[in-house]
Amino acid sequence: MRGMIDRIDKALLAAVCCIVVLLLGGALYSRNFLSLDYLLQQLQVASFLGVIATGAMLVILLGHIDLSIPWVVTMGGMMSTAAAGRGGMAGALAIPFAIACGLGIGLINGIGVAYLRVPSMIFTLAINAIAQGLMVVHTSGFAPQEHATPAMHFIAVERSILGIPNAVWMWAAIGGWTVVLLRRTTFGRRVYGIGNSERAVFLSRGNVDRVVVACFAIAGACAAFAGVLLAGYSTKAYQAMGDPYLLPAIAAVVLGGTSILGGRGSYLGTVAGVVLVTLLQSILSIVQVPEAARQIIYGAVIILMLLVYGRGQKVVS
Repeated sequence: MRGMIDRIDKALLAAVCCIVVLLLGGALYSRNFLSLDYLLQQLQVASFLGVIATGAMLVILLGHIDLSIPWVVTMGGMMSTAAAGRGGMAGALAIPFAIACGLGIGLINGIGVAYLRVPSMIFTLAINAIAQGLMVVHTSGFAPQEHATPAMHFIAVERSILGIPNAVWMWAAIGGWTVVLLRRTTFGRRVYGIGNSERAVFLSRGNVDRVVVACFAIAGACAAFAGVLLAGYSTKAYQAMGDPYLLPAIAAVVLGGTSILGGRGSYLGTVAGVVLVTLLQSILSIVQVPEAARQIIYGAVIILMLLVYGRGQKVVS
């Protein structure tokens, strides 16, 4: 236990140090990099990734991975704006409807992994392709014309409390709930337990399958809600709007100290990882690094962290 805590603390410390270095480096490049307005803007952008990373972390803690993130995010944005376009009660229910769609996709992912015993990487990748096809059919291959509702714009863009973007408060609320779930409930202990030894949780009469399904469902709901926030931020949804978030979300989780093999990690570390990745994206944009090179960087980070944590022992169920 002490070794696990030490490793998480070291990873968190390393992430914080990298954040400081990036802030100082950005300040040398641009005087406005450390301004309050710019930092709040970066926090707002980080909140979208943070919501996605919350669900991704739960799945990774189990020792699984969710590759359906890109098009579940897109589905959340498109379904919310589609409901908004109908007006009336449908418009009022745009946000919960989108979250319900993501929750449904997550449930399908969880059932496929837990009950059908299909490897999560394969099953979620297939579901991502299905979600993509459904959205293309929904829009007939064209860009959606519906716009976000005022409520979507409000939670994504406005600053109602202390001048902090509402999207950041949304992320904080989801994050606080996640911390309580992981640290103060039997469910959270079983999530960590499954990541370390699924068989041990099963022998202790824990319902492994239900925990797996629940985590994938939460991940789907988080991804869809992030799509709602992105649609509110951009005023409308668009094709493949979730594509840039798969590798950054996974990279943020593992940079924060969560073992990609499962069983280890803290949400505070994930928060640090999200901020780190967001600042890195900002600096790469400032120096005009192309998107392809950024994806290479995220992939290299994931491989590096896999090599680091792959040296740890994991009980095979």
